[in-house]
Amino acid sequence: MTTFPDVPAFTGFNTPSRVEANVEDLNVHGEIPKAMDGAFYRVQPEHQFPPKLGNDIAFNGDGMISMFRFRNGKVNFTQRWAKTDKWKLENEAGRAVFGAYRNPLTDDEAVKGKIRGTANTNAYIHGGRLYALKEDSPALVMDPATLETEGYTDFGGRMKGETFTAHPKTDPATGNLCGFGYASKGVLTRDMTYYEISPTGELLYDVWFETPYYCMMHDFAITPDYALFSVMPMTSSWERLEAGKPHFGFDTSMPTYLAVMPRKAGTTAADIRWFKGGNCFTAHVMNAWQEGTRLYLDLPVAENNMMPFFPDINDAPFDPMAGRTFLTRWTVDMNQNEEEYRSVRLSEMIGEFPRIDDRFAGSKNRFGWMVVIDPDQPVEMKGGSAGGWVMNTLGMVDLETGTEQKWWCGPVSSIQEPCFVPRTPDAAEGDGWIVMVCNRLEERSSDLLIFEATEIAKGPIATINIPVRLRFGLHGNWADAADIGALSQAA
Repeated sequence: MTTFPDVPAFTGFNTPSRVEANVEDLNVHGEIPKAMDGAFYRVQPEHQFPPKLGNDIAFNGDGMISMFRFRNGKVNFTQRWAKTDKWKLENEAGRAVFGAYRNPLTDDEAVKGKIRGTANTNAYIHGGRLYALKEDSPALVMDPATLETEGYTDFGGRMKGETFTAHPKTDPATGNLCGFGYASKGVLTRDMTYYEISPTGELLYDVWFETPYYCMMHDFAITPDYALFSVMPMTSSWERLEAGKPHFGFDTSMPTYLAVMPRKAGTTAADIRWFKGGNCFTAHVMNAWQEGTRLYLDLPVAENNMMPFFPDINDAPFDPMAGRTFLTRWTVDMNQNEEEYRSVRLSEMIGEFPRIDDRFAGSKNRFGWMVVIDPDQPVEMKGGSAGGWVMNTLGMVDLETGTEQKWWCGPVSSIQEPCFVPRTPDAAEGDGWIVMVCNRLEERSSDLLIFEATEIAKGPIATINIPVRLRFGLHGNWADAADIGALSQAA
């Protein structure tokens, strides 16, 4: 008998749905721009079976990939499991055989040493391939048209590390995929590897180095000449895993670092500049760019941990006020002998999941979008929240004029990460649309919303009713049909 635990992570809106689907011509309120020809891919964690230990966090669910195919003002919906090695082993066993989030000590003996990845964090398109990503494992390749799983890739045997980021970047100038892995030599190791991969999938070069301490290295940024990594003290140890504690804990006694690595073959660990800062929390980045010898990195920053499900390492109570993230700019000058980065706040919106027009990755961008927590708006917790925060507002920043816009989704809804869709391949920055999933918590349903990207305050121009409930997802991306042969050929 399959019985999921009666806890917030598995009840209400968070009740597992475990649905694979093909649904054509979804119901639309408003009008979908006919120029939208491509697909929006996103992923959610979705447990295939009740957790082995009786309870779990959402981040340990199996990956479920959704694809919204836009063409001629209509949308088709496809959803499939990302069939990782873990998914296959548990599907064969008919139950969960892997244990707690990133704790191999809790796995069944029969699967010890197997890849534990769930491919549940990002769905990313590069070179016509769809990658389902989780940062504790290699990249999983899936068919971009059918969503059938092909399997893990080591890029022709050239990738020697054990992990690949859930947040790769595509260099708009070269088309190369820039990525990295942390814990590259195994669980809890300080080893990191930077990778650069050609549009044809060839791993061009890698760079190996170590971080000052083991940490969650979730995201990074690129410029034409550099890769930038924020190192923050969300850390762990074998003692934590042996004690059965959550894998990560936030250590307020440790500093934060910014690592700046030259992006070129032949780079070694000795070529990396390390800049130090005070203790703070960072997870995602908005963008980075360079002007002369100066580098700028925009990212949400909190005074303290913003993830209540990864508690303080000394068990201090979670502080939601100190956990608020604000868009912040870190600056360094590579021509100076500075040892610290400079930091300035850019917005008073409490925002996370930052996105830009990805065609401007690595160059100075004007516009940015975020999921915002607006405390001035009423909230009715009907149906639950995946992470303890109610992300109830879409926010936009204009970094050139300093103006901002917000759109509130209502008291009993929450939203997921926005994604920018350019109107045409050569359109001006910000000329296009935002696509975003909206969780209808009380109805236990989901909608896909479309906004004019620089006019979000006017509300969505189209609301697309999704025929199945999508649990809270993490990240997703858009791909033009012309950039994916299999997609453009599919009906």
